Amino acid sequence: MMTVDPAELSRLQASKTIGIIGLGDMGMLYARRFTQAGWRVVGCDKEEHFERFKSEISDFEVVLNGHYVSRKSDYTIYSVEAENMDKIVSMYCSSTKVGGIVGGQTSCKNVEIAAFEKYLPKDVEIVSVHSLHGPKVNTTGQPLVLIKHRASDDSFRFVEILMSCLKSKIVYLSAEEHDKITADTQAVTHAAFLSMGVAWHNTNQYPWETPKWVGGLENAKINISLRIFSNKWHVYAGLAITNPSAHKQILQYATSVTELFTLMMKGRKQELKERMYRAKEKVFGHLGKEHEMLLNDDILQQFSLSKSPPEGKQLNSHLSILAIADSWSVLGIVPYDHNICSTPLFRIFLGITEYLFCTPGLLEECLEVGISQTEFREDDLEFTLAARSWHSIISFGSFDLYRQQFERTQKFFSPMLPEANKLGNEMIKTILERIHEKET
Repeated sequence: MMTVDPAELSRLQASKTIGIIGLGDMGMLYARRFTQAGWRVVGCDKEEHFERFKSEISDFEVVLNGHYVSRKSDYTIYSVEAENMDKIVSMYCSSTKVGGIVGGQTSCKNVEIAAFEKYLPKDVEIVSVHSLHGPKVNTTGQPLVLIKHRASDDSFRFVEILMSCLKSKIVYLSAEEHDKITADTQAVTHAAFLSMGVAWHNTNQYPWETPKWVGGLENAKINISLRIFSNKWHVYAGLAITNPSAHKQILQYATSVTELFTLMMKGRKQELKERMYRAKEKVFGHLGKEHEMLLNDDILQQFSLSKSPPEGKQLNSHLSILAIADSWSVLGIVPYDHNICSTPLFRIFLGITEYLFCTPGLLEECLEVGISQTEFREDDLEFTLAARSWHSIISFGSFDLYRQQFERTQKFFSPMLPEANKLGNEMIKTILERIHEKET
């Protein structure tokens, strides 16, 4: 965590204004945290929301639109969907303060930087940011990417000092490095949990009410899937559709799911085992015998939405998790290399995958279930179809189709989302505390 000279901080806070264009969940998080830290903040959302925000917000200034934000702000942050970045920047860039700094909060920096370079005057500096977590996660200790694309050392130092109030772990990357790492750590993770939700929806199952979905790993899969569907669709669509690296990841995940399910259906046990052991070696082979896994069954059993305890051990092929490791193996990704830039959900899913592959006998059990038992065959088929469907939507580049698919399933789960989100938050907090203890 960087050291800030109090005199320097006081001088900057007295002379600088921070602008936020887009008061969604993350924009509001930034605006409130900056205000609480003593910065002067001005923000806006869509013009039709102005009166509501003006009446509801008293801790920082709310103005009609981005023109008023841009002309007053020394650092303007565009906190809008990646889909709309080009449009919004083109609308308000002409009002940017002379010599000001502009940045964005999107998960795809190439799209963001392209818009800035296309529309901003040359005297405007560009420093972008990305907090690698959701708006309901404590920012302390979480990764925060800073991208010095076009800025003086003094301007970049100003942004560093501003962001220090979040108490995050600052990571310095280029736009290209950021997009590659976020694709590696988020694209496949999101695809897996989105596909789980759609598969459960298509089979008309609330998994916490079905005995075969009760258990440690199932708890984590259900909680994270429902946590994703409790958020807004564009949080995930932007990364998936606008980041070219994400397309490759999601294609490979759909391919891995399909090929592994085909091997199970055909009973090709030896080929399936060889492929999974190869993935295990490539992804987890560097872990020593003394490595302590991120998760264990005691932790995972604590967070169940089910009102009834499981009746004995629940067997499952865990196709969704097998396909994750297979994807990483095929793409040559070692997920531990990206821990410094990983989201809370990614760290948990890495822990789930590690648990399945590194717990003695568990991988073998899953492969045997996939080959010889038919109880999950229908569910695995639906999951395969869901994974392929998400890939098709993303390859078409259709935000409308993405939104329809997401919100249709979101509506199906909506009665349970508040309780699931509460439990999911508790699970994530507990697991992240455990990870933090291991790292320190």
